[in-house]
Amino acid sequence: MPREILNNKDIERILTRIAHEIIERNKGTEGLCLVGIQRGGVYLAQRLASGIASIEGAAIEVGALDITFYRDDLNIKKDQPVVRTTDIPFSIKDKTVVLVDDVLFTGRSIRAAMDALIDLGRPAFIQLAVLIDRGHRQLPIRPDYVGKNIPTAFNDIVEVSLKEEGKEDNVVIISVNQ
Repeated sequence: MPREILNNKDIERILTRIAHEIIERNKGTEGLCLVGIQRGGVYLAQRLASGIASIEGAAIEVGALDITFYRDDLNIKKDQPVVRTTDIPFSIKDKTVVLVDDVLFTGRSIRAAMDALIDLGRPAFIQLAVLIDRGHRQLPIRPDYVGKNIPTAFNDIVEVSLKEEGKEDNVVIISVNQ
């Protein structure tokens, strides 16, 4: 049975807080851009950019990053990977790039995202913003901005649903018996 961890109001509040934290840490928006990891991270990056724009009165660039071919588990997955679009219509060279993802788990997706970013240019800094940090890291990666830390069992499933996908905003945990 899924257990709801965050509802739409919770997610809205979290994104507002993270937008403020990004502005504060970077002392404004100069040289700042957001890059969302396909799929959920892209929607969250767009929402964060909108929140930052309403707070600071300055638009910031937002891109979408597909990490499919940078993943280290392609050869062990049974299903064919779904390739999405990388759309970063601006230079990331010498910018502060805030990578945005919905759930941080082992850290392997973030490592893949950093590899993909570096292939596109050399940013001055890479920061990480996640809606959910569920622990169980396998790589030395930590987020700079966290919506909510949620302790989970390794086999649990954390499902993020977003309105951009035609669903109601929420986050649920589905416990999987071992």
